[in-house]
Order: sequence, then C-alpha cells, then structure tokens
Amino acid sequence: MRKLLRKQGFAPKMLVTDKLRSYRAALRRLGLTCRHEQGLRLNNRAENSHQAVRRRERKMQLFKSARSAQRFLSIHAAVHNVFNLQRHLISRSTLRSFRTEAAEQWQHAVVAA
Repeated sequence: MRKLLRKQGFAPKMLVTDKLRSYRAALRRLGLTCRHEQGLRLNNRAENSHQAVRRRERKMQLFKSARSAQRFLSIHAAVHNVFNLQRHLISRSTLRSFRTEAAEQWQHAVVAA
C-alpha cells in the first residue's frame, strides 16, 4: 500500500477496500486520515451503479492495457458497423444481399491495405 500511495503522489480523500481487517491497521500505520469504506464490490463501478455495462467497456476487460484495447476497438467499431445487421428487421433474401455486399467491401478494404 505504501508503494501505491507513493506512486499516486497525493493522499486519497477516500479509500475503498474489501473487508480484510489488516487494511485498517495498515492505514493507521501509514498515518492516513482519509475516509475508509469497506464492502464487497464497492469500488466496482458496474456493480455499484447497477447500470448495464456498455459493449465497449465489456470488450475492454479482455485486454491487458487500455491502449491496446482502444487501438483494437477503434478498428473493430468500423468493421462491426459493416457486418452487424438488425436481423429481426430484414428478410432472409435482403440479409443475403447485404452480406454479399459487405464481404465485397471487406475484400476491397483488405486488398487496399
């Protein structure tokens, strides 16, 4: 915890941890006087707010860094828009023509790159 606080460069206003009792002793030993909240998943924004996690944030959880996730997702969003169709809104024949056109566009984009 000492290394983490030193890395941040400032004292926190509030600290959220799980219910491990040794955290309280560590805070006293470090001399921190900030508010300390303990609870299961209190620092998890998705659990705390009870909101649906957006598709982009869910996909970002699979990556090791935000930079690599952003690089992949910026390309993925463009490709996803070409191939993602609202299937329940169109007939099978229309879907087939859309998929053929999307595949042709994709082949053209791959050849151009």
